[in-house]
Amino acid sequence: MEENGFNAALLFLGYLSVSSADADTLSAPLNVTIELKGVNSALVTWEIFEGDPVIGFAITQQKKDLRMLRFIQEVNTTTRSCALWDLEEDTEYIVHVQSISMSGTSPPSDTVVFRTPKESERLASKSPDEVMMEEVEQTAQLRAGELIIIVVVLVMWAGVIALFCRQYDIIKDNEPNNNKDKAKSSSECSTPEHPTGGLLRSKV
Repeated sequence: MEENGFNAALLFLGYLSVSSADADTLSAPLNVTIELKGVNSALVTWEIFEGDPVIGFAITQQKKDLRMLRFIQEVNTTTRSCALWDLEEDTEYIVHVQSISMSGTSPPSDTVVFRTPKESERLASKSPDEVMMEEVEQTAQLRAGELIIIVVVLVMWAGVIALFCRQYDIIKDNEPNNNKDKAKSSSECSTPEHPTGGLLRSKV
């Protein structure tokens, strides 16, 4: 009985060693790069060895002062990039990427350190053409909003005018009938009634 338990333990340890060996054969991602998208976001991209059975990725994002840690994991995907969001401006972050296969995860990639810019630095780094384009886009958005408001107001006014015209036509159509009724009632009141069957006497 004890021998059977010992054999089972050996088999279990052997299975664990095989799984870890399979996971270790998965290579760490290569050429991990960071592309800043602003003061609060960035894009992580990487490459993998051709032939690795990768089914997903795991990203560890951490502030350099160790106050915050974020873990992002995606499976059943072949993408080689991931967006980082809610970053703080003028802050250093540490990122590394791991590949995921059916047997486990790869070793972590080389650590990448980057710093988000300040808002003032981001604006200063832009060329006048880029700033002009942003201003033009904002102006176009404002004008589009104003046009939408104007169109809505005009449609509402058109509806009010149409309703008024309809009520006016109904009132106007009813006026001749009211006039006829008034004329009939006034003529009935003004016409004298003559007694029938009597003789008119003449004054002498």
